[in-house]
Amino acid sequence: MPKTPRKTATGDGPEPVKTGDRIAKVLARAGVASRRVAEGMIAEGRVAVNGVRIDSPALNIGPRDKITVDGAPIGKPEPIRMWIYNKPLGLVTSERDEKGRQTVFDALPPDMPRVVSVGRLDLNSEGLLLLTNDGGLKRRLELPSTGWLRKYRVRVNGRPTEETLAPLKQGITLDGERFQPMLVSIDKQQGANAWLTVGIREGRNREIRRAMEAVGLSVNRLIRIAYGPFQLGNLGSGMIEELRPRTLRDQLGLGADEVAEGRGAPLAPTAPARRKGPTKITDKPDTKPGRKPEPADGAPAGRKSWGSKSHGGAKTSAPGGAKPRSWGSKSAGAAATTPRKPSRNR
Repeated sequence: MPKTPRKTATGDGPEPVKTGDRIAKVLARAGVASRRVAEGMIAEGRVAVNGVRIDSPALNIGPRDKITVDGAPIGKPEPIRMWIYNKPLGLVTSERDEKGRQTVFDALPPDMPRVVSVGRLDLNSEGLLLLTNDGGLKRRLELPSTGWLRKYRVRVNGRPTEETLAPLKQGITLDGERFQPMLVSIDKQQGANAWLTVGIREGRNREIRRAMEAVGLSVNRLIRIAYGPFQLGNLGSGMIEELRPRTLRDQLGLGADEVAEGRGAPLAPTAPARRKGPTKITDKPDTKPGRKPEPADGAPAGRKSWGSKSHGGAKTSAPGGAKPRSWGSKSAGAAATTPRKPSRNR
């Protein structure tokens, strides 16, 4: 027996199942709360649609539906925004940490809205982390089908050769888990360490570290420098910058009604993270006495404005559309090379 088409909250007759957005998503877009918290508010009976209290998030909302929370109408959906953050070492990429460690969100400027991270960087990794106020966009950009190249500068202990790295380029299987082929190039040998440039498209848990260990190399520094068309550039450690609405429209295929108008205002730099307790860090930057920290890309701090050159990449219509260009193209963000060795003051 055929199923009856689902109705939206307006009750104005049957509509296709996919019409409108789920109530929790609408609440999140309006800045009420995250989807998870919004679902809890619904279960508590705090949300009403067209004057009727609801107790289930399994409800699609149409443009004519009136939503109230605790009796007050919700605001209009917030425009989609995105930031690039240069994550320092020692921060956890989660909202809360059960061990009481400092998180990325603890270190953000106080005037930042509620945001979520696109992907993760572990405690001992640093570099580019995308932040957005839209959970739907976060999930879309994290999908392997997006095909975006995530590019890293990786320092390993050892003397890798092309023969050493060949299994990584072909794809390896570790503990029953298949890793897709990586794009790996040797940049420079510095004493007992070597700098590599590595590109991956999936971003599995500790993928690069585990893969390097499998071929006898130990990672002692890992810096993400690009995520699809977005590059870290010369953004200093702990600094954050908002992407222009035009960039979001061009690179993500978002509509003009989905993003903010004008140009993203720059934010004040984040304060250095203050740890709540001792944190063991194995990947330490070069900080020997008398030596300045070695930059990730050999360039001084500071950043150019967001133009076509500063964020790199050919313009694509949407993450699920055309694949980025091949390795070495602008879409992969290949501006950075081997870190320069800072000169000593004489």
